[in-house]
Amino acid sequence: RVYLSGEIHTDWRERIAAGVAEHKLPVELTSPNTSHEDSDDCAAIILGMEEKRPNWDGIGARMNAIRTKTLLSDADIVVVRFGEKYRQWNAAFDAGYAAALGKPLVTLHPPSIGHPMKEVNAAAMAVCEEPEQVVQILAYTTTGALPPPKDGDAFVPIADRLRKGKPN
Repeated sequence: RVYLSGEIHTDWRERIAAGVAEHKLPVELTSPNTSHEDSDDCAAIILGMEEKRPNWDGIGARMNAIRTKTLLSDADIVVVRFGEKYRQWNAAFDAGYAAALGKPLVTLHPPSIGHPMKEVNAAAMAVCEEPEQVVQILAYTTTGALPPPKDGDAFVPIADRLRKGKPN
């Protein structure tokens, strides 16, 4: 199981899902509720309207936490996407929670926010720039399949870099 946490304004989840399906990977994808409106209104819809917004937000947040904690705890790998446009407190919380649980963490974000992400990235086992790299990691970790080198013809295998036949 792979839990996909993070921003909800781009198609990164769909791109990962399409890659998982295309490669027929043995992976189940889960995520928090990605409908901002439903996430905000879940408590009011299920439990009824509240008089004060802070109470409404608190009840909704706790209801969403049931889903998040359950799915994140059940995950084998956690992928957290950070974008440039919005503050993503939930994504940062999920990344910290995953790290505290000892879950393998993969971060996904554009290079332009690498510096503010340095502490979160330090807890990650991989840092990706594109959803397709996440799919490639999932393919490798579940099936052993590797894509062509990202660096193309400039790629030099480690054995060649460290004197062929004498890697140490």
